[in-house]
Amino acid sequence: MGQLVDGTWHESVVGSASKDGQFKREASKFRNWITADGSPGSSGEGGFAAEADRYHLYVSHACPWAHRTLIFRALKGLTDLITVSVVHPDMLGDGWTFATGFPGATGDTLYGLPFARDVYVKADPNVTARVTVPILWDKSRETIVSNESSEIIRMFNSAFDGLTGNTLDFWPRDLRDDIEPVNVRIYDTLNNGVYRSGFAGAQEAYDQAVGELFDTLDWLEDRLAANRFLMGGRVTEADWRLGPTLFRFDLVYHTHFKCNRNYLRDYTNLWAYTRELYQWPGVAEIVNFDHIVRHYHYSHESINPHRIIPINPVLDWQKPHGRDVQFAVND
Repeated sequence: MGQLVDGTWHESVVGSASKDGQFKREASKFRNWITADGSPGSSGEGGFAAEADRYHLYVSHACPWAHRTLIFRALKGLTDLITVSVVHPDMLGDGWTFATGFPGATGDTLYGLPFARDVYVKADPNVTARVTVPILWDKSRETIVSNESSEIIRMFNSAFDGLTGNTLDFWPRDLRDDIEPVNVRIYDTLNNGVYRSGFAGAQEAYDQAVGELFDTLDWLEDRLAANRFLMGGRVTEADWRLGPTLFRFDLVYHTHFKCNRNYLRDYTNLWAYTRELYQWPGVAEIVNFDHIVRHYHYSHESINPHRIIPINPVLDWQKPHGRDVQFAVND
């Protein structure tokens, strides 16, 4: 990974280890919002109205944060309104690259730029930012709207409803107060917990992170014993924020990030739930396991210095998941 300081590239990781060896993730830089009428959102500036073919999404198929935005783009019927470029799965000294030498990597289909950092510089030549995906780009103003995935999915959830007629609501008002603490725990201990475990720089930091991670997996297993989804009978953004981490768990996080007390498939309820999310219409085709496995094992030299790609278990994602399948949001 790396960081831009006044337009100059500096190699670094996505976050860094503190003095106690704990992995610290840096905050996102661009925090504007697309809204139905272009009015300002909860942060940033206004002027980003929902319009067809105005916005472009830069993603990595390997990155779980980018993956959640692709899921919302599909579920909310935005595939014809918002175009996409996919980076190469290898993230080495130059960060995310638009090389096309791997199936599914598209290059920069807007400008033909070589690196994701060049998109940041195009938005602001003096930018000081961690270069991450997803990047939500405004083709009209030629700038970055947002690089914060949790906010991009909320834009996609509602801002374009007037154009698409798709009124599926994954952040319903009556559940928001219940969704937030679930999101917080899952982010701190699981979404980011796998990275806190894998990039820990001290035994104590690893022990704390991996302990919290499996406490949360145990909590989720119990929660799903009585609930079809995290909020009960309705699928919400909490499920789609969790799903990308679960899709990756047995293939990369278990071994590569030393989250190996259990496989995900050891959990009866969680594994069935994960397969149900995977089989949700529109989701399976945007889960690219080749990019996922290649990225983690090839890009993290500090963890896998010889860049050996493991053979991995063969998982049957189409196996019946043993849950009552009714593909509806408000069932």
